[in-house]
Amino acid sequence: MTSCKINCWHNRTFEPEAASTAFLAIDMQRDFLIDKDGQPNEMARIIPAFSRLTEAMRHWGCLIVHTRESYAEDLSDVSAHKASQGYVGRPGPFGKYLIRGQHGCDFVDELKPLPGEPVIDQPGFGKVHGSGLRELLQTNGITHLILAGVTTQCCVHSTLREAVDAGYWCLTVADCCASPQQTWHDAALDIIASENHLFGSICDLQDLITNLPSKA
Repeated sequence: MTSCKINCWHNRTFEPEAASTAFLAIDMQRDFLIDKDGQPNEMARIIPAFSRLTEAMRHWGCLIVHTRESYAEDLSDVSAHKASQGYVGRPGPFGKYLIRGQHGCDFVDELKPLPGEPVIDQPGFGKVHGSGLRELLQTNGITHLILAGVTTQCCVHSTLREAVDAGYWCLTVADCCASPQQTWHDAALDIIASENHLFGSICDLQDLITNLPSKA
């Protein structure tokens, strides 16, 4: 059996099947998780849990998609508003910040995609629209999404909102997400649960793993 019932926050359940579910591993990149001195930052604390989640998803047999917030070397895909903020392309410990092909733009070593696992590069926060991801999900018959990554209040939340509007059933794994400030993380989770869970369900990693069968 590859279907399951996952116990979620606030007495909810999420009932996905492996064949119609995708795990979105959102932006687990060096530029987000390693500080300017080359050391893991506070958000990097989720890497071990995220690795457990990724392996559980692989054993279950669902589609796994890795995403990166990334921009062109010439900054041609950077909006005027983002350009005014000055963070895209700034010098970082691994080269230009969030620029495709730079070491920092790639995933941390512990979370490299396996061969055959799709990677979505998107010059923006939300990963569903305009990136090819929605077409990939449609081609694979995906109806349910499990989301985790960084940052909770930005790229995870932006992707989640797009996914809900596109009609997907969504589950956010709370302790496999992180923000630079805990208050932002907590607020983002509160918003997911607002108005009778307008943006889907929330669970903790252990509840997901406990209820997840292995693929046949």
